[in-house]
Amino acid sequence: MSHPAPTALSTASPQGSLRRRLLLTSAAAFVPSFSAFAQTPAAAVQSRATLRVLVFPGGFNWPLWVAQDLGFFAAAGITVHISDTPSSVAQMSSLIDGATDIAMTAADNVIAYREGQGEGRPGHAADVVATMGSDGGFLRLVSAPGITSIAQLRGCRLGVDALTTGYAFVLREIIARHGLGDDDIEWVKAGGVLQRFEAIQRGHIDATLLITPFDRLAGAKGFNLLAKAWDVVGRYQGVVASARRPWAQQHGAELVGFIKASVLAMRWMRSPKNRAKAESILALRMPQMDERDVGALAAALLEAPDGFQTDAGIDLEGVKTVIALRQRHGSAPAALGDTNRYVDASYYQAAISQV
Repeated sequence: MSHPAPTALSTASPQGSLRRRLLLTSAAAFVPSFSAFAQTPAAAVQSRATLRVLVFPGGFNWPLWVAQDLGFFAAAGITVHISDTPSSVAQMSSLIDGATDIAMTAADNVIAYREGQGEGRPGHAADVVATMGSDGGFLRLVSAPGITSIAQLRGCRLGVDALTTGYAFVLREIIARHGLGDDDIEWVKAGGVLQRFEAIQRGHIDATLLITPFDRLAGAKGFNLLAKAWDVVGRYQGVVASARRPWAQQHGAELVGFIKASVLAMRWMRSPKNRAKAESILALRMPQMDERDVGALAAALLEAPDGFQTDAGIDLEGVKTVIALRQRHGSAPAALGDTNRYVDASYYQAAISQV
C-alpha cells in the first residue's frame, strides 16, 4: 500500500520532453494484440463502464498507470478514474458510502471495517471484501536524523494514518519486539503516507512507517532507516483492491475486467523487454524523483520480497499475518474470522482464467 497526484511534466523542460517522448514511444510499440484499441470508435468509448478507484498517492500505483496509459483498461471495456485520498478514514468512508467503486487500500482496513472496528465508524460493520492483491507493503520504519535506533524512540512522537487500522499494528509490533509499549510512545495521527512524509520533514513527528519511494526520498534528506517491516513480521499482505460486496455482485464483469487489466499490466511491466518503457511511465507520474533514481525505485517495486506480488494475487499467508496483528494489538479484539471472511477470490480467479 504511498505522493502528489499524478502530474504530467511540461514539455518545455528537456527532462519533460524526454519522458514524454519515452511514453509516446512506449504506447506506439505496445503489444500487437491491443493495437486495435488505438482506433476504438467513439460510440464504443462512450459505452465503457467507468470505475472510480481511490488510491494513496505513490509509486505502488505503477500497474494502474500502465494499464491506464497503454490501453489495458480500455481493452477490458472500462474507463478507470484514479483519485488520491488523504487518509484511510476518508478512503474507506468513500467506499462504504458508494462514492468510490474500488479502494486500493491496506488489507487491514478491509478487516477492520468488515468487523465494525474501522476508525471513524466504530460498531458499523461494512460488507467490504478484498478481491485482488498488489504488494507486500513496502513498509519501512524511518526516523528523524538524530534517532539511530528503535530503542531511542521511547518518549518520541510516532506518526500513523489511523490509530486502529492500517499499518499502525505493524508499527506497534516492531516497537514491541524492541521492548517498547504503547505507553512509551506518543502516537500522532498524521494522515496518509504523503502526509506522514511531510510531517516528519517538518519535525511534527519523530518517526513513522513510510512506503517506497518515500523511504528513499527521506534517506536522501538524512533520515534514518530503522527497520523493514518484512524482516520483523514476515509475510504480510499490504495493498488490496477492495470493493463493497453488493457492488461487486452487481458489477462483476467490470470488476473482472479491472483485475484482468491489472494482471496484464503487471506481466507487461515484468518483461525485461518492456522495462525501459515501463520506467518511463513511472518517471512521468513521479516527477518529484530524479530520473537516475527511477531505476532503483522500479527494482524495489518489482524485485523486493515485499514488492509487487506475482500476477497481483492475494497472499493468504500474508493476510493471516494481518489478522494476527489486529488480534494482538487491536483496541477491540473480537474474534476474527479466517481469510475467507475478508477475501473473495472468485473475481480474481475469473480474471486470471482469461489471461
